[in-house]
Amino acid sequence: MRVLINGLAAAGTRTGIGHYTGELVRSLRQLVGESMIDFFHPNWMSRAKKWLIGMRRCLEKPSDPTSRVPGWKASLVDGVRRTGLAFYQWRFRARARGGEYQLYHEPSFLPIDCDLPTVVTIPDLSVMLYPQWHPVDRVATHQREFLRGIARAEHVIAISDFARMEIIRQLGLPADRVTRTYMGVRSGLRPLPSDAVQARLRQLELPPTYLLHVGTIEPRKNVKMLLQAYCALPSSLRQRFPLILVGGWGWNSAEVHAYLQEDARHRGVRYVGYLAEADLAYLYNGARALVFPSLYEGFGLPPVEMFACGGAVLASTAGAVAETAGHKAHLLHPEDVVGWRDAMERVCTDEEWWQSLRRHATDAARPFTWERCASDTLRVYEAVLGQSQMPARRAA
Repeated sequence: MRVLINGLAAAGTRTGIGHYTGELVRSLRQLVGESMIDFFHPNWMSRAKKWLIGMRRCLEKPSDPTSRVPGWKASLVDGVRRTGLAFYQWRFRARARGGEYQLYHEPSFLPIDCDLPTVVTIPDLSVMLYPQWHPVDRVATHQREFLRGIARAEHVIAISDFARMEIIRQLGLPADRVTRTYMGVRSGLRPLPSDAVQARLRQLELPPTYLLHVGTIEPRKNVKMLLQAYCALPSSLRQRFPLILVGGWGWNSAEVHAYLQEDARHRGVRYVGYLAEADLAYLYNGARALVFPSLYEGFGLPPVEMFACGGAVLASTAGAVAETAGHKAHLLHPEDVVGWRDAMERVCTDEEWWQSLRRHATDAARPFTWERCASDTLRVYEAVLGQSQMPARRAA
């Protein structure tokens, strides 16, 4: 038995779905052998994706999401993107028709139409339930393709119990057709010696301690509220504990960008964009606390990664966050500006409370491993194809 996994989401700079795709493939190969798991990830794909991003950035200011590409130029870029995607899908279908594979796993929402039995991972239903948080073209694609693709799939994977129940309820799928497999913590995310952390922070020109937000700046991440709450802190506290924003500018982030430039950056907020993945452990270890005020999440990976590094977490009650992080994080309603301000002040000034949030944090992250995710995913493959077609698993 061989499984074909679409690697498009893992090309280029990775966000949550990209990390899920790459880490799942790595762990599956460790579990059943590299020859059993084929990762469709042509060398040209990452280069093409990088070229498209660079092409758009040549037409707009990369540090200013308020800039707009002129209509005809945006249409040109979009036409190139659609042509490239059509070619990619043609190549994928040709590979799937070769007779080598018995199963196709699509790790990112929209399966490519092919003759193989298909498993689809649906990380969340935000495009369907909250279209105002997404670009119009993404919403249109989902409306055109999402339900049709899910109808063709033999099985659906969700990444939390919250997401699973939402999928069952909103899509009307039978419960036995939807399985939950939690995401995991990347290797290298662990408590590090303080001296090493501080040395790396100095190299990155970051302060010795700070509050930290990790994630793409887009509407559902609720960053505007976070900035407003942070800016309401006493100036002496903001001087001691700057707020560091790590991640790219996403769709519809102009309002956050304007607030950052006009107010927040003068009050201790610093935007650093993407950092190398190798620096993420240092970043988590150096933070006084992670602040994660999302309005909606299918899993919510940064809080669990912060736990793995032994850190304190302030997180919202929204979506799956209460499920995956609520037993250890301090939870707040995502729209409670005063509550967030007070919690940030307390985590910076109340040593005993801060230590209580950090105590046994690594234990809270321990259940979330990519090895477990791979094992649970393999059971889905077994159920779809039949146990007899699966190779023996490698010993752990």
